[in-house]
Amino acid sequence: MTTVLSSLIGASSTDLTWDAIDWQTVEKSVRRLQMRIAKATKERRWGKVKALQWLLTHSFSAKLLAVKRVVTNRGRNTAGVDRIIWNTSKKKLQAARSMQRRGYQPQPLRCTYIPKKNGKQRPLSIPTMADRAMQALHLQALEPVAEMQADKNAYGFRPKRSTADAIGQCFIVFARKHPAQWILEGDIKSCFDRISHSWLIDHIPMDKHILKKWLAAGYIEEGILHPTEAGTPQGGIASAILANMTLDGLERVAKQAAHKGHKVNIVKYADDFVITADCREVLEDKVIPKVAAFLKERGLQLSEEKTKITHIDDGFDFLGFSIRKYSGKLLIKPSKQSIKSFLAKVRACIKSNRTATTEQLIRQLNPMIRGWANYYRHVVAKKTFSYVDYQVFLALRSWINRRHPDKSAKWKRKRYFRNQGPRNWIFSATVRDKQGKATPLDLFRASDVAITRHVKIRAEATPYDPAFKDYFVARARSRRVNPYAWSGMVAETRLDDQKNRQTRSPGQVTGLTKA
Repeated sequence: MTTVLSSLIGASSTDLTWDAIDWQTVEKSVRRLQMRIAKATKERRWGKVKALQWLLTHSFSAKLLAVKRVVTNRGRNTAGVDRIIWNTSKKKLQAARSMQRRGYQPQPLRCTYIPKKNGKQRPLSIPTMADRAMQALHLQALEPVAEMQADKNAYGFRPKRSTADAIGQCFIVFARKHPAQWILEGDIKSCFDRISHSWLIDHIPMDKHILKKWLAAGYIEEGILHPTEAGTPQGGIASAILANMTLDGLERVAKQAAHKGHKVNIVKYADDFVITADCREVLEDKVIPKVAAFLKERGLQLSEEKTKITHIDDGFDFLGFSIRKYSGKLLIKPSKQSIKSFLAKVRACIKSNRTATTEQLIRQLNPMIRGWANYYRHVVAKKTFSYVDYQVFLALRSWINRRHPDKSAKWKRKRYFRNQGPRNWIFSATVRDKQGKATPLDLFRASDVAITRHVKIRAEATPYDPAFKDYFVARARSRRVNPYAWSGMVAETRLDDQKNRQTRSPGQVTGLTKA
């Protein structure tokens, strides 16, 4: 079977079964073509890029990977307007074999709404599984091009990059001895919903025949078909990369708006971005007009209500983090809004489980607390973690008192808490393992998460450039050796620390990790 797959690039085999596919061989076949596309893009050989993209999108290996992505992500059990899901091996393999460019016609998207942080509703458009697989297929051919052309300091929805890298870049920009003092907090009004279709068709280097059909698919809401005249619907696999490519070039435009001495820098995560400068006037008179013109060409505009200019001493929120200087010392912490939202979510979970067992409640709370704490473990968060633990304890105490209003405090403590070493109030339940042995199941504490420094990815690094192959191998190796490195390199950390001691004051060096 491995021999069959390695020899097949554009044809499928009737001998294959989904469960017997050698995915390592499939991935190598696709990766080889993607690296060639990236190389041709770097050399600006657009004819070869187009030919290689055609070859990749007609490759059976790529089709298998596209279907695999659809059936393994979180939305695998969410159907589109056709109410079809691929939940058997036979359906998955048949889906890969049936993917054809000729005669392809995407179905309308199923529109639903999800709540936003401000209480409003955000539209979420759900394609059918067949359309998701077709998007994933063409995304494999488009991503190498997007990566080679992406802004260096763009971190959203890109391979090997995360919010931690974006915040790490903010630390680099503001922790200098003489950093930029003013920040433009950019907010694009309904970015995904307003991107110009004509701009996408003219500038996105992919199969135009397929792209036009995606953009004109329309959506169904309450049984009524609506046309899509602009935007890339949120919910599609290709939406994020199309939005990224639309905003690529924003970094160059912002930096060219003023000369280097004005300290213009940009950090971008999807449609959220911040731009720095040494004075307010540069942002108001030079940067904002250039950015507005850049966006207007793409059918977008800045939100006048949410776009604002802030001084670093007043601080600003970005990606759930609060970035601010206190008496010249930069501290990055979880934002107050993020803490408030998380605690509201935890309290709602506890309140909705009035009749649940202790074990059931702990199993719901632990992933929430662990995930939130891990997100903020690279910044000044130790006191915040302790505060969150205390608020969770208070919510649990109210939950216990509501269940047992007539019991004594001593009885409640004995029933729901246990002692271990110096800890006397461990919210816990007794569970039995597979061998029938009783073991305690404890509530996870946010304060147990160690504060560790994240080593930011190099701005120019991309997994599609062979020059960075050893770099990414070393980062992956470091993550296996040191689980707290989270894609960071221990060796790089030591080297960066040595450089930091030479260029920064002692207080600035520890601004990210010291609690």
